Amino acid sequence: MNTVHCTHDRHAAAIIDIFNEAIVASTALFDYKPRPVESMVPWFKSKDVGGFPVVGIEAENGQLLGFATYGTFRAWPAYKYSVEHSVYVRKDHQGKGLGLKLMQELFLEAKAQEYHMMVGGIEVSNIGSIALHTRLGFTHAGTIRQAGFKFGRWLDLAFYQVVFPTPLAPSEA
Repeated sequence: MNTVHCTHDRHAAAIIDIFNEAIVASTALFDYKPRPVESMVPWFKSKDVGGFPVVGIEAENGQLLGFATYGTFRAWPAYKYSVEHSVYVRKDHQGKGLGLKLMQELFLEAKAQEYHMMVGGIEVSNIGSIALHTRLGFTHAGTIRQAGFKFGRWLDLAFYQVVFPTPLAPSEA
């Protein structure tokens, strides 16, 4: 398996497949309907404009098995050192350590870009994701009750965060 930086041309179709698998079969995404592949054009553009990485893991045959990324946490200037991340692994490759490896790569990217805090929203019944994040040093920062409605039930959204020792010299500039 190889860690790669994902690109639209090479990975958009695989990423949308992973997203859509999560949409129709899980509460990992609070969407109701699968997304069209065309939605990846603005998605990748926003990553490029923001300088946000999309890291992936490919099988030896080039198949994308999972990916992780981050983006703007909130749009106000004082949040410039905070990012919100996501990590997705194909259903048939979950539980094999790929999420851990993707997140470790994402940590390296975030520290290199001098981010200070990374946060992720996890639906509270997603115990696998909560366990992964806890293993990585994330701590529970709060839960928003009944934040979403999917599959005929209300969903609670827990936020988990990790703090990095970067940047060395934060400023308000």
